[in-house]
Amino acid sequence: MSRAAELPDGIPLFPLSGAILLPRTRLPLQIFEPRYLQMVEDVLKTPSRLIGMIQPVHPEGQRLAQIGCAGRIVAFSELDDNRLMISLKARSRFRLGRIEDGFRPYRYAKVRWTGFERDLSSRPETVEGFDRDALMARLARFARQRGLVSDWSSAESADEEALVNSLSMLLPFSTEEKQALLESPSLADRRELLDGLLEYALRGGDDEEIIQ
Repeated sequence: MSRAAELPDGIPLFPLSGAILLPRTRLPLQIFEPRYLQMVEDVLKTPSRLIGMIQPVHPEGQRLAQIGCAGRIVAFSELDDNRLMISLKARSRFRLGRIEDGFRPYRYAKVRWTGFERDLSSRPETVEGFDRDALMARLARFARQRGLVSDWSSAESADEEALVNSLSMLLPFSTEEKQALLESPSLADRRELLDGLLEYALRGGDDEEIIQ
């Protein structure tokens, strides 16, 4: 049986604006709403232990993006006040299908996995001619502009996929920009888009003057 065949045709959804999960990354989440606490409890009883991370495209979350990424719960711990901390390990992106009606307090949908077979590989993608120094220099300027305080030293030793995907997940881009990064077909496409978003921000958005 192929790894794609092991994926279920339906998964619970966790809509969260500004949060994306990309291939071969992990996402920590703090769960506190009763409906999502119930979701985690239900998911832990399933063989796949998958949760579909997906962004709302409506301010009130009524409409969802058409592409999300499913992560497997690989760690969880109980916190105070009936909260949970979980860690999702990316499994594969998916296309949203029909959202099912039922008695669950959270949304559950049919999904399609076709087109994202590369996500299932354990081997990271690479980018030909990857210029780490140029990316790190642009990142440093962006961080100064936005007043971001972070230790980027670990990025120096990360492989190119881990670096590009982690920055795509962590940097404060808009919901639409995050979604575009998620939907990028390949790592090369995502790297090119990430470069463009950083440069656009450094130019002041619509302002043509470059911020030094």
